[in-house]
Amino acid sequence: MVIDSHQHFWRISRGDYFWMEDEGAASLRHDRLPTDLLPMASEGGVEGTVVVQAAPTVDETIFLLELADQAPLIRAVVGWIDLEGDVEAQLSHIAHPKLRGIRPMLQDIEDTDWLSRAAVRDGLAKVADAGLRLDALVKPRHFKVLEALAVDMPNLPIVVDHCAKPVFDGTDPGDDWRQGIAALAAHDQVVCKLSGLATEFGTGWSAETLRPVFDHVMATFGASRTMWGSDWPVLELAGDYGRWLAVARELAAPLSADEREALFSGTAARFYDI
Repeated sequence: MVIDSHQHFWRISRGDYFWMEDEGAASLRHDRLPTDLLPMASEGGVEGTVVVQAAPTVDETIFLLELADQAPLIRAVVGWIDLEGDVEAQLSHIAHPKLRGIRPMLQDIEDTDWLSRAAVRDGLAKVADAGLRLDALVKPRHFKVLEALAVDMPNLPIVVDHCAKPVFDGTDPGDDWRQGIAALAAHDQVVCKLSGLATEFGTGWSAETLRPVFDHVMATFGASRTMWGSDWPVLELAGDYGRWLAVARELAAPLSADEREALFSGTAARFYDI
């Protein structure tokens, strides 16, 4: 069994996918719903997915939860709330058996230290108290503030999306990225998603070009704290679902059977309580 720990659905007419206004996202501006993913998932042996928010609105979270009611493929939902607002009221509004986490769109927030704000910390404490997790959509500039959060809030489970989006120099993700990943991996409640790398690398990505990132994540987090995700349909900016899954399996070929099981299903099932 494979669990895709990170994918998106959207209905463009809903009107809150502001990041798609960028010219580079033009090819993504059409509806993507469970019926679009199901054939590709079935072909790859993917039996369940974690659908992650793609718009900074509670309305979009409700839309995803409604999809989860209709599509058995969706095993968990990661939504969005305003962490500086009335968190308890918002969580009550989106309460659902498949809600598993919250994702602020940190990469789009200009203030790198936003996670350090007192109101945000208070909101995250309430997220943790509700038994939910934090999906951290971060870039290398966020390493220090995210590590500080992990130190201060050890009861908040955190997953680092897209391996923190390394910036590649050739195939090298850089020493700053390596050090930041290692620092986060030192905290037991932090795990990592092997996702988004094709888009970050761009043209020419392959098992060979992505091997330095994969090897470092395995050396620091290990397979038991790493989960595979497609980042579909954003993935389509750089490749396709089947190819990314095949490359991930090629990268994982040297691992033991137990490690491969953790990477492709076990870690996600445990972290998201699937």
